Amino acid sequence: MQYGYVANSGASSSSANTSGPAAAAPSSSSSDDDDEEEEEDEEAGGDTSSSSTGSASPVPNSYDSLEGGSYPESMPPSSNVTNQAQPYGSYGYPGMQSGYRQGPASHTDASPSDDLYGQSNYQQYSQPFPSLSELSAALGGLSGVPELEVEALRPINLLQERNLLPPRPLEAPEPNLSPDLKKVNCSPQTFRCTLTSVPQTQALLNKARLPLGLLLHPFRDLQQLPVITSNTIVRCRSCRTYINPFVTFLDQRRWKCNLCYRVNDVPDEFMYNPVTRSYGEPHKRPEVQNSTVEFIASSDYMLRPPQPAAYLFVLDVSHNAVEAGYLKYFCESLLGNLDKLPGDSRTRVGFLTFDSTIHFYNLQEGLSQPQMLVVSDIDDVFIPSHDSLMVNLKESNELVKDLLKSLPALFSQSRETHSALGPALQAAFKLMSPTGGRITVFQTQLPTLGAGKLQSREDPNQRSSSKGAHHLGPATDFYKKLALDCSGQQIGVDLFLLSSQYADLASLACISRYSAGSVFYYPSFHYIHNPAQLEKFQRDLERYLTRKIGFEAVMRIRCTKGLSIHTFHGNFFVRSTDLLSLANVNPDSAFAVQMSVEDSLADSSLACFQAALLYTSSKGKRRIRVHTLCLPVVSQLSDVYAGADVQAITCLLANMAIDRSISSSLSDARDALVNAVVDLGSAYKSNVSNLQQSGLVLPAAMRLFPLYILALLKQKALRTGTSTRLDERVFAMCEFKTQPLQQLMRMVHPDLYRLDNISDQGALHLNDTVVPQPHLLHLSAERLSRDGAFLMDCGNVFYLWIGKCCNEMFIRDVLGCPNYASIPPNMVSKTHLSRRTHSIKMYKPVSSFPLMHFFLLSRRDDASAKATLFQHLVEDRSEWASSYHEFLQHIQQQVSK
Repeated sequence: MQYGYVANSGASSSSANTSGPAAAAPSSSSSDDDDEEEEEDEEAGGDTSSSSTGSASPVPNSYDSLEGGSYPESMPPSSNVTNQAQPYGSYGYPGMQSGYRQGPASHTDASPSDDLYGQSNYQQYSQPFPSLSELSAALGGLSGVPELEVEALRPINLLQERNLLPPRPLEAPEPNLSPDLKKVNCSPQTFRCTLTSVPQTQALLNKARLPLGLLLHPFRDLQQLPVITSNTIVRCRSCRTYINPFVTFLDQRRWKCNLCYRVNDVPDEFMYNPVTRSYGEPHKRPEVQNSTVEFIASSDYMLRPPQPAAYLFVLDVSHNAVEAGYLKYFCESLLGNLDKLPGDSRTRVGFLTFDSTIHFYNLQEGLSQPQMLVVSDIDDVFIPSHDSLMVNLKESNELVKDLLKSLPALFSQSRETHSALGPALQAAFKLMSPTGGRITVFQTQLPTLGAGKLQSREDPNQRSSSKGAHHLGPATDFYKKLALDCSGQQIGVDLFLLSSQYADLASLACISRYSAGSVFYYPSFHYIHNPAQLEKFQRDLERYLTRKIGFEAVMRIRCTKGLSIHTFHGNFFVRSTDLLSLANVNPDSAFAVQMSVEDSLADSSLACFQAALLYTSSKGKRRIRVHTLCLPVVSQLSDVYAGADVQAITCLLANMAIDRSISSSLSDARDALVNAVVDLGSAYKSNVSNLQQSGLVLPAAMRLFPLYILALLKQKALRTGTSTRLDERVFAMCEFKTQPLQQLMRMVHPDLYRLDNISDQGALHLNDTVVPQPHLLHLSAERLSRDGAFLMDCGNVFYLWIGKCCNEMFIRDVLGCPNYASIPPNMVSKTHLSRRTHSIKMYKPVSSFPLMHFFLLSRRDDASAKATLFQHLVEDRSEWASSYHEFLQHIQQQVSK
């Protein structure tokens, strides 16, 4: 047996605690059979006891060398594929219910539940094989850390407390587990539950009035990731769970599944430990020592050879696009990053431009220059050539560069005002169907010709309506149907909308939503008049072109017997009750899952969740990434509240509110959010708190909940009573459905710091750099002063607020300007920021997120600049939301009723 094990060097805050089980890979392209058993068998390679990847060659010593460059590839979750390969294109698309609602996932019953969940240690050192008593002692669980629970449950009267924010950004609560289990549990940046203590019954969950759900960021960039190639991938014979740190080894030959409790045999090959190079220690294998792990699968797990990395760019070249000026900057960016596109020697690329007609480009090797082929019949689109439009990037590199250099000038005099986006997408689908891949669409206006044409549905007079917004759903199902066709052919569609006018993003976004793509939106984009949007577009595009990518992916989420999944949130197509089809997967997208307690967990002390992502890397490797999360099961309501994750709860409720606003109305969604706070206050007051004092009393763990909900109500996606463009509102909704938790929370409730008075007290010393640690400030106008400088971190943008009377030394040292009056009014660059200020951003957790931009707001007397900042102040009175204190009083009155 050959076995390779690779762990990236380099400290990663996100992966320091990660570990993960091995996974068997479903076939490269899963067919669309709803029979779960067939899908599972295909995923397992047909073996009922374990999956074998065949003869595996040793893995290189560097993860970068595996996947190439700085784009570490991730493994898809345990996806399932059908046993029989169906012809490509024979996919059925069952009707999807509102809000992606699906039936509960089935979990096969096996042996009775048991409390024994084997002990595992993150450190890989020799130790005696654990006995059953030692395994039992390692269990986490019920009311184990009294001092932590006391603090989490400490009653706080919010009407009397003003300083609620911690001095540093809020960390995820730690599950009440034993130290050994904590070491190997999945990182909260990857896998997170709204309740870190899972209620035993649905009745207890209902009593708590809190949602149970998961937040998952499965393909995020990791600096440290165990990558394994092995002859044997061990999985439960019943529920197909991958072996992980939380299974129980009854002895050296048997292990008990931590999801369905079936006892399985340990394969002979698994008895060898490649790390210690010894036999008889299956509990020390890398699969059982890490809760996040990635496997390389052989060709035995593919219905077809892994597809090459294929990229098709669909470009709007109408007069409106020429005026906006995006084409020049797109071509420059792609030229500069052409060699950084994820892929190998098989990488394919193609281009398609459109206005009222569709233009293809022959880039076949051997031509002296690119050839344009024009198709004017947009009612019956056809492909003029099948051999020369999608070309090998390496072989046709010079022709591709020639085309990118000539495209801006080619259409610079265009007077064509119409846009045939629908027919262009139909042509792109036909062009990409043989291989699958990624379609990148750039659109600057409302589609006006051919299939999928749209008409304006926005009434500017209703933008500030207090009754809510209309037309949040699509006007036509054309884009959704086309997206489902794309998903069936393993094609993901990403949309860049650069529009100064209404373009009906509610309809256009469907092309990305159901094909697992991404949406980027730049309102009022113009290369001269809006330099801030241009800079953001350039940065986003560079990240987009070079970030890692997974093709033909599927993801499955499994959970402990007794728990069930009923609703998914994100961009995907639901292939079966718990299987998500992701034609493309990228490291910047996340997913949310709503869950319920179907059967009592009284016989369990731990609940586990496992997500497995199967995909093809840009290098043509079929891979599986598996994440496993373990949480204690509790029977007391106080334990449920003590383990509540207020940020995860807020994010899950935000996803639910977006669905509610589309399926019902915006006002219903807002009312539901307010009622969530009222319900929590009422439940805590009647069931846990013994205090009779007046006011609004919540446990300390949930003290920020009303603040976060009020912040949600002021977001563009959900606010009323102020002018909000329909496209901007819809884009904000798209972000809520796809952004990772850390990113989303800083959009909802930004971090505010004062910079002009920071000191080295409490500073971190990292890599010979002093990193100041300024305290968080409440988002209130009273915290701002004319003599200060304030940094607001909104997740994907920084705002630097410079008061008119700010210290001139600070302005000179940080901005490179002699005084306040000399600061350029349109300064949006971070070029002049001092190293000290940079260091604050460099080591803030959210700053590692790649889509970070910087804007300077210096002219504090400028009304528009002031509005830009004040729209983020949760505790500031505004025309569309009450002040924080008034909001609390309203909640308190409802609780009293």
